[in-house]
Amino acid sequence: KTKKPFYDGLIFHRVIKDFMIQGGCPFGQGNGDPGYKFEDETYGNGAEITGEIKDEDTAMRVFQTVFVPYLQSNGGDKTKIDKEIMDITDECMKTNSGKPMMKHPVEYYTEKTKFSGKVYQQGNLIAPVAYGTICMANSGPNTNGSQFFIVTKKEGADWLNGKHTVFGRVIEGMDVAHKIENVEKGAQDKPVTDVKMIKVRVE
Repeated sequence: KTKKPFYDGLIFHRVIKDFMIQGGCPFGQGNGDPGYKFEDETYGNGAEITGEIKDEDTAMRVFQTVFVPYLQSNGGDKTKIDKEIMDITDECMKTNSGKPMMKHPVEYYTEKTKFSGKVYQQGNLIAPVAYGTICMANSGPNTNGSQFFIVTKKEGADWLNGKHTVFGRVIEGMDVAHKIENVEKGAQDKPVTDVKMIKVRVE
């Protein structure tokens, strides 16, 4: 636990005009996190997936829901990962396909990986990455930490839909966000003069 609210004093370390402003890195460089990661919340759940895996879309949902967390929990250490799971993962990567997963039913994989949850088809998009939305920054699926960005592009950023969790919207003060996106920048789109978050509270 910290003695002060996490975001107080942190900076917006990356700003791109007519796109977004990003902050929330404890190091102020874009390479830090709070020491943990959490899953995306981009789509609602569709129908539950059970039994035989019959198509690519279903295979990829099982891979993302079951395989990815299992591989991440073992740090990619092949000595800790079930050999068959590792072999199927390698086949999927080499062929850029989910077909290697179709040799077994869903339950086979959940038992192998000790996955205790349920697997669902992808449902509807929860929220688009639109103008003024506040979204989690990430380095790939289910890698959310503390970094976030505010969309300043009037048309939104629909190419990011489903790739970033939208958790809020600016209801007042977008003029400030636009001022931030226009500050002088140096390398890696970082403001030359620090732009700090003075006080951040959730009510």
